[in-house]
Amino acid sequence: MLVGTSSIENSEIIDELLQREGLPHEVLNAKQHAREADIIAQAGRPKAITIATNMAGRGTDIVLGGSLEKALAALEADESLDAAAREQQVAALRAAWQKDHDFVVAQGGLRIIATERHESRRIDNQLRGRSGRQGDPGSSRFYLSLDDALMRIFAGERVKSIMERLKMPEGEAIEAGIVTRSIESAQRKVEARNFDMRKQLLEYDDVSNDQRKVIYQQRNEILDAQDLSAQIAGLRESSFTDLVRRHVPAESVEEQWDLPALEKALAEEWQLPLQLQAEVAAASAIDDDDVLAKVVQAANAAFDAKVAQVGGAQFTQFERIVLLQAIDSHWREHLASLDYLRQGIHLRGYAQKQPKQEYKREAFELFGQMLDGVKAEVTKTLMTVQVQSGEQYGEAAEQMENRAERIANVTYPAPTETGEVEVTAEPRASLTAAGAAALAAGEMPRVGRNDPCPCGSGLKFKNCHGKLS
Repeated sequence: MLVGTSSIENSEIIDELLQREGLPHEVLNAKQHAREADIIAQAGRPKAITIATNMAGRGTDIVLGGSLEKALAALEADESLDAAAREQQVAALRAAWQKDHDFVVAQGGLRIIATERHESRRIDNQLRGRSGRQGDPGSSRFYLSLDDALMRIFAGERVKSIMERLKMPEGEAIEAGIVTRSIESAQRKVEARNFDMRKQLLEYDDVSNDQRKVIYQQRNEILDAQDLSAQIAGLRESSFTDLVRRHVPAESVEEQWDLPALEKALAEEWQLPLQLQAEVAAASAIDDDDVLAKVVQAANAAFDAKVAQVGGAQFTQFERIVLLQAIDSHWREHLASLDYLRQGIHLRGYAQKQPKQEYKREAFELFGQMLDGVKAEVTKTLMTVQVQSGEQYGEAAEQMENRAERIANVTYPAPTETGEVEVTAEPRASLTAAGAAALAAGEMPRVGRNDPCPCGSGLKFKNCHGKLS
């Protein structure tokens, strides 16, 4: 007997009822995935009861009388038996199986009992198809209550009124065509709704899939390119053009220019100090295109100087790493933004707008913003990177070690388990004589746990010299 349910919760309810009656049985659901094949293979044994959820192929047939494959394999693997004894036991197993098979066939084969109708006709047909396979006998019976979700939502009231009008007794089997057609109509409605949901989801995924193709194509081009100077130059020129146009609009007069703000942005954000105000004041005639050309020319010169210090081949590898990291990080953020946008885009329907068209439009805008973010991050990283020689690197390391030696023993208060305040002092490194003198003189300031460590490592103090041993 095979008992079919539509959910794991219902299978556990049937499991408890059978345990209460003392009937041995097996439960086949997601919790029993390791024993799935064995449970299905033995579901055709005499007096076997198997509770299962969705029954598709499952990779194993339900053989009437049970499966002999595992028992025969165990006999074949038993090296303690000789050939004659093995053949004798195999024959005994086959005879016992044939007896069980004939008994199950005489009883009518595999009996399918479904506790409810699934919302999909395909699942019901798969459950029916587990019996009567390859000429074996079998039967199936589906039970349905008017309180089931499928009937309650779609056809419950109409069928209930018909049953009350006909005064049908409680528990009577209903095999009228109108009930069957009502159930099939309800299942068709659910299947149509699920199909529309999948179709709509696919249309939304097509938007991100088109953008994904563009991003992956760019990544492949970056990985395969031997020289990235043309791409980097294009990004750099576009970034500085956007920056200049924010302060010096196109086709504008000199009174509309904000040169002090442009000089400040170039010096602080891009490490490109320029005296634009002085050059504009000294020039007899200058327009906005000349200012843009001066900024782009200065940026190209500063970038070429860095490349000349390192070498073109080595700097290309650095450019490739920066490009890939920027694209990957911004792409992950963009995917999260698309998911967030999709969750609430259906509300646009209340404003008489097509949600899918609105999603495509805003997704395109977000994609453009992502590309602008990648362009700005890559250009700023390459323009602000500091190229140091070996001697400069050694001097910086020596200065860092000297600062670390001068770090005093920093104390900080922390509550104990009882709530009292305890002052803790944990020296990270041994102090030199100069460091001890500085500590005695009180020259070292107090450092918070989450503040940068004074040694200059860039780590928080609690993760560096203030780390508890």
